Amino acid sequence: MNLFAAVRTVSDRLSKPAFLMLPILLAALGGSLLPPLHAAEVVDRIVAEVNSQIIPLSELERTMAPFAEKIKAMCYGAEVEAQMLFKMREDLIKKLIDQRLTDQEVQRLKLKVSDKEIDNAMERIKADNGFTEETFREVLAREGLTLETYRDRVRDQILRGKLVNYEVKSKIVITRDDVREYYEKNRGALSGDRKINLSVILLKVPPGASQTQRDAVRSRLETIHGRLKAGENFATLAREFSEAPGAQEGGTLGSFKLGALSPEVKQAVAGLKAGEFTPVVDTDAGAQFFRVVETEQVADPPLESVYSDIEEKLFREIVDRKFDAWLEGLRSRSYIKIIR
Repeated sequence: MNLFAAVRTVSDRLSKPAFLMLPILLAALGGSLLPPLHAAEVVDRIVAEVNSQIIPLSELERTMAPFAEKIKAMCYGAEVEAQMLFKMREDLIKKLIDQRLTDQEVQRLKLKVSDKEIDNAMERIKADNGFTEETFREVLAREGLTLETYRDRVRDQILRGKLVNYEVKSKIVITRDDVREYYEKNRGALSGDRKINLSVILLKVPPGASQTQRDAVRSRLETIHGRLKAGENFATLAREFSEAPGAQEGGTLGSFKLGALSPEVKQAVAGLKAGEFTPVVDTDAGAQFFRVVETEQVADPPLESVYSDIEEKLFREIVDRKFDAWLEGLRSRSYIKIIR
């Protein structure tokens, strides 16, 4: 299981954090682009300036290192590997710049987060995912994280949430009409107790892949998808092409509650009947499409029973948009220099 907590203390209305997967967190991890220096040659140069602060090369290299190991272990070849590492380096510099900018605003506003707030967030994360302390540490270890490192990530997310709360909360209004409109458009996807049995054909996209590489993988899968539409057997295609676990069993994925699926997959399978299959879906794991083996229908929940969940979802989406706009404005009025 990949692990990522989008812990945002945006306002009292967001007291229950969304605990998702780790791809966003792991996207901030990468690898070294430069060979190691001999002891006598160790020099920490500056890769970027952000207002009165700097980003040293050592920080960039340290943050990228775990991801670089994964890229190199995949043996893509020197040219592809170099492209992926270069893209990761450029993306990560931008992320570190944004981190400096938000950290500076947090300091300017004197925002704080207590150990108790972090403890509570960690406990909610474990409870939401059914983790014991032991299994939680095991999942973190598989992602190359310690509990202490993850606590730091949670602290940063809570501080970011407080910053969002400070900057944008007064500008957000969710009306009952907004909630009702969302409810009407997403009735089929709101039945969290509905179970759906799925098979999948997946072609993986390597972490840090360029858009060209992603497009190439999707194009290959679209061709396979076309063969399925032309009448070929799903299980046969899965055994021949799929890179997902269960491929040799015909792409068997298992049975899931609809509410437990990722937003992309949930949207793709919502409303499908047994035997039908989705279009190609881009996900963190790669490009994939799904076949509905069987589904257990349940009645749509009444609006009032899901009202607060919808309201929170809409609120969070608006917060993200407003924060991105605020951050863009912060970049435009800050001194930022990337040193090549």
